[in-house]
Amino acid sequence: MARGLFTTGFTVAEVLAIQRRAKELLLEGKTIMNWNDADTSVSKQFTMSVAEVLEECAHALRVLDPATYGKPRIAVTSFIDGYLPK
Repeated sequence: MARGLFTTGFTVAEVLAIQRRAKELLLEGKTIMNWNDADTSVSKQFTMSVAEVLEECAHALRVLDPATYGKPRIAVTSFIDGYLPK
């Protein structure tokens, strides 16, 4: 389940760039994603699987631009008190 890692401080363009890179890595069969921020000369290594990155990107796009990517998904649960007869 997505945690919203890319919803704060990221633009749609940045999320799409991350998604594009994750897709490239997936197609190459790689499982660890490196991301460099040239503005601050910091190198970070995501230990998220490519599948998790893609899920986070999809979630962020739905939050950041729901008109284009659809509304964020909401988990639905139900609860039954007691028992059901056979």
